[in-house]
Amino acid sequence: MPNGVKKANLPTKDCLACGRPFTWRKKWERDWDNVKFCSDACRKKGVAKASS
Repeated sequence: MPNGVKKANLPTKDCLACGRPFTWRKKWERDWDNVKFCSDACRKKGVAKASS
């Protein structure tokens, strides 16, 4: 992400565990394509949503 990008323009994804949207963080810069969960709690819960 280049410097000077407004927070409203950051990319977002939906968490696989809770379904809530979360935005890009600097600590995920190199690994954004592999980030699937919004938090450690959701990562530990895993993919609990049933596909219907």
